[in-house]
Amino acid sequence: MAGGITQTEYWNGEVGTRWARNQAVLDAMFLPLTEALFARTPLAPGDTVLDIGCGAGATTLEAARRVGPGGGVTGADISAPLLAVARDRAAAEVARTAPIRFVEADVGTADLGPFDGILSRFGVMFFPDSAGAFANIRRMLKPGGRLTFLCWRTLPENHWVSVPRDAVLPLLPEPPPPPQPDTPGPFRFSDPDPLVALLRAAGFAGVTCDALDRDIVVGQGETDTAATAAATHVSLNLGPSSHLVREAAPDLRARAEAAVAAALARHAAGGAVRLRAACWLVQAG
Repeated sequence: MAGGITQTEYWNGEVGTRWARNQAVLDAMFLPLTEALFARTPLAPGDTVLDIGCGAGATTLEAARRVGPGGGVTGADISAPLLAVARDRAAAEVARTAPIRFVEADVGTADLGPFDGILSRFGVMFFPDSAGAFANIRRMLKPGGRLTFLCWRTLPENHWVSVPRDAVLPLLPEPPPPPQPDTPGPFRFSDPDPLVALLRAAGFAGVTCDALDRDIVVGQGETDTAATAAATHVSLNLGPSSHLVREAAPDLRARAEAAVAAALARHAAGGAVRLRAACWLVQAG
C-alpha cells in the first residue's frame, strides 16, 4: 500500500468505514457478479462454508440461505467496520439461514476449518503472501470440497474502472507508478497462468479459470443526469481509481469530477450508467 500502510490498516481506516457506509450501493452494483458466482458454487443443504473477504456480508448471507439451517457459514474479513455491518444484517435474517459466525481474521494464516466449500467474491487478491495463503486455504478444505472465487481480469477490460480512470489521468501532475508484480491489489491475478500455477503449487487440483463478463450498474437515478452523478460518486469515492484524487487539492478534485462525469454520461441510458466488468471465475479442489 502507498506510504507503507498495511492492508489491515487500510481496511480498518477511513476506506473501510466508507465502504461500510455504502454497502447497499456496492451490493447492488456487484449483484450480477454475485449471481454468477453462486451459479457456479457447489453448495448443498447442510454444508459448512467459508466466505473469504466477506466484507459487509452479502455473500455470506447468500451462502447461509443456500445451505440452510443444517449447515454453517463463516464470514472472515480483516475490516472491523465492514464486519460490524455484516453482523447487523445477519441478525435480521438468522431464522431463515444457516448459523453464521463472522470473524475478524486473515484467512491467509488463520485456522478456521474444516469446510465443505470455500468461496470469495474479490477477496483473495490482497494477501501479503499468496502462496502461503492458498496453501492455508487448501488445508481448511475437506476432502472433495471446492474453492470457488472471483477475481478481476485486466484493468483495460474492466470499463467500470478504466473509463473514469482514463478521464482522471490527464489531469494529474504525474502518472501513478505501476503496481509491483505480485503485490496486493485488485488486478493482481489478471494473468490467469501464474494464478493457476500458484493454486496447483498450493495443493489444489482440477483448477479451472473461466472468463466472466457482466454489465454492472455503476450509478442509477430517475434521470440519466442523476445516474451519471451517482456513478461519478461511486467512481471517485469507492472504485479502484478513487485513490488518484482522494487527497487532491479542491481545484483538481473539481476538475476530476467534471471529467469523470462527462466520460460516464456517454454510457448513461434509461436512468442507469452501465459498464462492463471482466472477471475470472476460478474453481479448484
